[in-house]
Amino acid sequence: MENRRNFIKKNALFMGGMAASTLFPLELLAAVRKPISANDRINVGLIGCKGMGFSNLTSILKIPEINVLGLCDVDESVLDQRVADLEKADIKKPKRYNDYRKLLENKDIDVVIVGTPDHWHCLQLIDAIEAGKDVYCEKPIANSIEECDLMLNKVNTNNQMVQIGQWQRSQPHFVDAINYVHSGKLGKIRMAKAWAFQGWMKPVPVVPDVPIPEGVDYKMWLGPAPERPFNNNRFHFNFRWFWDYAGGLMTDWGVHLVDYALYGMKASTPRSVMALGGKFAYPNDASETPDTLQTVYEFDDFSLLWEHATGIDGGNYGRNHGIAFIGNNGTLVLDRGGWEVIPENNRDPKIEAIPVQPRSGNGLDLHMINFVEAVKNRDKSLLRAPIKVGYDAAKVCHMGNIAFKTGERLFWDEQKASFNNNEADKLLKASYHNGWELPTMS
Repeated sequence: MENRRNFIKKNALFMGGMAASTLFPLELLAAVRKPISANDRINVGLIGCKGMGFSNLTSILKIPEINVLGLCDVDESVLDQRVADLEKADIKKPKRYNDYRKLLENKDIDVVIVGTPDHWHCLQLIDAIEAGKDVYCEKPIANSIEECDLMLNKVNTNNQMVQIGQWQRSQPHFVDAINYVHSGKLGKIRMAKAWAFQGWMKPVPVVPDVPIPEGVDYKMWLGPAPERPFNNNRFHFNFRWFWDYAGGLMTDWGVHLVDYALYGMKASTPRSVMALGGKFAYPNDASETPDTLQTVYEFDDFSLLWEHATGIDGGNYGRNHGIAFIGNNGTLVLDRGGWEVIPENNRDPKIEAIPVQPRSGNGLDLHMINFVEAVKNRDKSLLRAPIKVGYDAAKVCHMGNIAFKTGERLFWDEQKASFNNNEADKLLKASYHNGWELPTMS
């Protein structure tokens, strides 16, 4: 038991909540990449170069056919850094853009990676499809359910390949765990749990508004979000904790982990949802989204519980994040470090215990390989995280946030695509500002 706990702790610390490709030294890319003829090249443009966007680009560049032609970001200092990073890998300097629409006009670009904050995903994915590009889009797919609906319709009525950045779909040990869940050995599964307890996340200190930094096109960064004075808390990574741009941990980690809970249970949309939480740990910090949340989803024959907490690591089963499938015969527990099966009755177990099966491979790299294979073969059926996977996970997570905001148990009418609550229905909608318009259903 002590060895098991040490294993879990060590792997949780190692993963640190990030895809393993973020740790890849750029200097090694040159050695990984092999010469490819111009006819076989797939030209890529990246929109949003600061965080996971550049991790995605680093990962896809390990595939020899990939050639990067353009980088787009609203922050010149980020573009400076990323161009310098690519020079370390002996990669030809790509063209720089501040406006993503100019990048999309480049007819030589075949594939676009969308790595911007959530409030930009809908516009940029739809515009990229209309420009004839294949798209790798970071999760969650959008910042509202209305945007999710628009994106699902757009992708399904076009021929472009669209992979969502839920890379755990390509991580071998996650796939093995779900195969076990689907085997029926756990018996009737009555409950699934998913959680993220993130001890590394500290309070967001209150800081004053400041002048817009030199080299930052803040108006473009805001895009369809409400106009506000520049504040460092809302810029770059911390945008996740403000409703204008994202949905907190519920739509950040929640999209990854709830996705696998839905996958394991072969489910999509709940019958009802309720949520309790708030800023209990850090009531006076600058963030808006809850630092503590419990969300309960009712499906036809099981319930799903989401829990998150910032600033502490004391999650379920000794893991700071994970998914648990609780069956009559036992429980399967899964996280980014591995999976195990815990029999229900130690004296007369109906199934064998399975010790921790550790992670192997690089989920993000495998996800990119899968995406490129779909692009080359023009076959959507090859995609491991197509738009519907991103849609289901984002929709369920947004429903959790809507339940939190209303403080009500909400019942969902699938036929009408609405709740039994007018205030909740208003929160399904996107609100665009600054002259930007929500795309229309085509």
